Amino acid sequence: MPFDSSRTVKIASPRPDRRAGRSASPAPSPSPEGGAPLRPTDTGETATERFSNHTRRFYAADWKHYCAWCRRNGLAALPPVPKAVARYLAACASGEADGRPLAHSTIERRLCGLVWNAARRGHTLDRADPRIVRALAETRSKGRSDSPRRRQMLGTDDILAMLGTLPHDLRGLRDRAILLIGFAGALRRSQIVGLDIGRAGPDALGAVAIVPEGITLTLYDADGEDRIIIGRGNSEATCPVNAVERWIRFARIEDGPLFRRIGRDGRTVAGTRLADKHVARLVRQTARAAGFEIGRADDGRTGAFGADALRAGRALLAAARHRSPLHFNLTRALGL
Repeated sequence: MPFDSSRTVKIASPRPDRRAGRSASPAPSPSPEGGAPLRPTDTGETATERFSNHTRRFYAADWKHYCAWCRRNGLAALPPVPKAVARYLAACASGEADGRPLAHSTIERRLCGLVWNAARRGHTLDRADPRIVRALAETRSKGRSDSPRRRQMLGTDDILAMLGTLPHDLRGLRDRAILLIGFAGALRRSQIVGLDIGRAGPDALGAVAIVPEGITLTLYDADGEDRIIIGRGNSEATCPVNAVERWIRFARIEDGPLFRRIGRDGRTVAGTRLADKHVARLVRQTARAAGFEIGRADDGRTGAFGADALRAGRALLAAARHRSPLHFNLTRALGL
């Protein structure tokens, strides 16, 4: 039977425990901003480890911002008092806390970060408290508008044009592989930089295995695993599998993070993983170099080209699959 690059298999089993060998009761994690250390859960896993790196960074920043606001206003951050939290939310909506009004969605996320951080320090912050509920409701009228953001999505022709702007050096090989595997697999930017070769490390979000037919991606999430198979393309110049293989070969990577930083000399490959913001920057830079108009959304807040524009491939894959019930290589159906 011909190889089917469209297969996505959902595995119900939980994510493999890659923390084997650790003590069943790890030491409490340090606090981002003073106070009591983060407490482990009953399973021996700290709540910090159960969140993605992206969420942890936001929640840590939210707590740090709240503590700084409390110091400026002569308030104590711990224990969290609903009256103080309500004042903080109102300050975020009015612009007093940040110098500019925040969107209601951002204020809600900050509240979630405060509740989570308080719980990790042994305190309870009841977000159903009438003062917090009233302050949160008022942010809808005082806070910045949450109008939908218009995002441009990338098609196959766009990706090919963007590939043509990349240099033919080591950095170009890496960035070409990032764009192609992200588009063919419809991956989020955190998933792209979170890939490991072979067995996934403790901080990885997925693993890559190269087989004769293509690439098998194993992506980890809270519900288990997703396995995505990316087949080989029509041309070596645009084949995502070939791009990844060339990057691995010239970068001399045997295991660990797939996409890594490159030194200023353009030849030294570091062992550290790329940050997901590199993908966002890469998408915008190559789109601009290809002649696309990189403007702003209608509300003037954010760039119209987001890093997740690579995920437009998901819709194209679904459409191609709907047109033909037969097994076929969807990487080629995408024109890659």
